[in-house]
Amino acid sequence: MSRYLARALVMAVGVGLLAACNASNSTSTGNFSGTTIRVVTFTGPQIAEPLQRRAPDFEKATGAKVQVITVPFSDLYQKVLTDFATKTNSYDATVFDPQWMGDYVPAGYLEDLTDRVKNDSALQWNDIAPFFRDFSATFKGKVYTIPLDGDFQMVYYRKDLLQQHGLQPPATWDDYISIAKHFQGKDLNGDGKADYGSCLAMKRSAQSYWAWLSIAAAYLQSQGTKQGAFFNTDNMQPLTNNPGAAAALDVYKQLSKIGPPDQLNNDVGDSRGLFVTGRCALSLDWGDIGPLAVDKTQSTVQDKVGAVILPGSKKVLDRSTGQLTDCNATLCPYATNGVNHSPFAAFGGWSGAINKAAPAKVKDAAFAFLSYMSQPAQSSIDVTIGKTGFNPYRTTHFTNMGPWTASGMSDQAAKDYLGAIQSSLQSPNMVLDLRIPQTAFYQQTALDTALAQYLAGEISLSQTMAQITDQWNKKTDEIGRPAQLDAYRSSLSITK
Repeated sequence: MSRYLARALVMAVGVGLLAACNASNSTSTGNFSGTTIRVVTFTGPQIAEPLQRRAPDFEKATGAKVQVITVPFSDLYQKVLTDFATKTNSYDATVFDPQWMGDYVPAGYLEDLTDRVKNDSALQWNDIAPFFRDFSATFKGKVYTIPLDGDFQMVYYRKDLLQQHGLQPPATWDDYISIAKHFQGKDLNGDGKADYGSCLAMKRSAQSYWAWLSIAAAYLQSQGTKQGAFFNTDNMQPLTNNPGAAAALDVYKQLSKIGPPDQLNNDVGDSRGLFVTGRCALSLDWGDIGPLAVDKTQSTVQDKVGAVILPGSKKVLDRSTGQLTDCNATLCPYATNGVNHSPFAAFGGWSGAINKAAPAKVKDAAFAFLSYMSQPAQSSIDVTIGKTGFNPYRTTHFTNMGPWTASGMSDQAAKDYLGAIQSSLQSPNMVLDLRIPQTAFYQQTALDTALAQYLAGEISLSQTMAQITDQWNKKTDEIGRPAQLDAYRSSLSITK
């Protein structure tokens, strides 16, 4: 989008937007009159909600009509890929998982946005945190998406309960289990009913595999981001059949039994609802619980919620021996008090991309809409609203406290919440989510299926590890091990 078009948006949506575009050239509105932008994303209501809510304002500003099309998350990857590959081109843009760029970019399906972002002062590209610019937006040095969301898994806890019982927030997964067991079955919200020590989304096809990966990261990656947590970077052998993976599976199985009786059928909406209504002492989730916890229409735990970086482990996988070994300065150079923390950038944050095959004017309009959604004036509000599913990803989201306090979050709550995300962003041992060709198969098909079978008791721990490893190896060899290894190393910015 040109600066000319960026200014068109600003003039129509009011004073709140003007500060974001002072450097833009003045122009009139209505540049895209008669143009329809078909944007596909997942059913939500998260992610789809802010697109749908802001589309009418964008139409008033530019004349472009935005049609938001939704499909279930489990179908989104294949539906968009098939549509683009068959040249059906039912969608002009998509708000999707940036992990999938490994399939979409090399095939030539996505528009290169590099020059557009450079020329769009309203977007304030450099305000987007480096991680999201470099991972969520960029593939092999070129920009293909506009970040609309920042995703890190972290742990939430009831500050009031832990203080009353003289407990500290969990530093390790053993701590998490201990705290969860302590509160399991107690009445935590004063309604006379037994509540739960931990609430997790463990339903199959509900993105639940990220919970296990968040646990496994602590055991599998200790040498920094470039070490990777999914495969050996020398030969592309999966890190899914070893004592570290086994320890994480054991934690996962234990947590499946500490929580609601129907936890294996709980989606993210279920676990979030239980937590913000005071029924859980702990939860593992993305950034959504922070804003939801201050939403007076549904939350009973305002100013009672703390957030911390993902718990870690005092033992990690020593890849040279294949054994689970106590942390030391060599094995865990980034450990804190002997604990290896590996914050997990699960998913990478919902991002907007444009179909390269769309008509030129539609591409211009689509970029203008995605830019509008990401600009500070809009995004600084949307990341404070729990139902959007958008979490902080810009520097100003962390430094401008006004929108957070306006949303009902206290200064301390905002500090705790944003501090946990910043701790993850700044960690030299941050785990990047998988971004190679057919990532969806590795995670959404092979891993998710095996974990569901394991929790249901259909396969043993050793069978689970073997099944994941075998299926991952088979897929790698089918695609081509050297090519997959190159893609994996590139995703970790390994250049030697």
